[in-house]
Amino acid sequence: MSRYLTLSALAVLFLFPLVWSGYASMEEPSNYLEMARFGEGVGTYTTNSALVSFMTVAGTLAVSALGGYGFARFDFPGKNLLFLATLAILMVPYATILIPLYVLLGYLGLQNSLVGLSLVFVMFQLPFALFMMRNAFEAVPRELEEAALVDGCGTFRAFSRILLHAVRPALITVGLFAFLASWNDFFAPLILLNDGASFTLPVAVVSMTSQTMGAIDYGMLQSGVMVMAIPCLILFIVLQRHYVRGFMSGALRG
Repeated sequence: MSRYLTLSALAVLFLFPLVWSGYASMEEPSNYLEMARFGEGVGTYTTNSALVSFMTVAGTLAVSALGGYGFARFDFPGKNLLFLATLAILMVPYATILIPLYVLLGYLGLQNSLVGLSLVFVMFQLPFALFMMRNAFEAVPRELEEAALVDGCGTFRAFSRILLHAVRPALITVGLFAFLASWNDFFAPLILLNDGASFTLPVAVVSMTSQTMGAIDYGMLQSGVMVMAIPCLILFIVLQRHYVRGFMSGALRG
């Protein structure tokens, strides 16, 4: 009984800020109308965020699945050093390399580009994603892959038809983390995007709420928070079962 009371108290504690934001945003429903009319329109900014998140999730899943499979199943010179070098990205302060990345994107012709922003997000997601996927593939019995090879499957076919299904919870976990990181990030879009029509939702919300003399429209801010939070809540609720299994099925082993 005490455990349920504790869990209920924690649930209330974590949900209270979100409920309060929803209540505050509905005190002035006109805030949502003002958001819809601001700049290029909230629909444009939401679309930009959705495109960036989609490209980030797709890129992160593709690279981490192939990389995790390679690290888990193959031996090659410098394997451990390369894996540690990838994990070392976590040790670099996030903000310190955005300016060099901005310059690099200029050389590649991807400045002020949603594609360039997505590539930056993919890079920052790779350490966690590769770690998850490598351990997820290591948790899959090698006999499963060997049976597929004996039945005539090639390496790539066994990977795509069998192993990816076996590590689906880990893939969903990695994808969910990539989506949340790219959807909610404010600092990278602020630095890497300079065209108002390309702004993502977090940057647009901050621009909407900034008033003269540095004042903040808190009602508008709460409305923006709700618009940003709803897709995250829906995804988490729908994928919660897979997300938990991604952590519990050996994805953090080793």
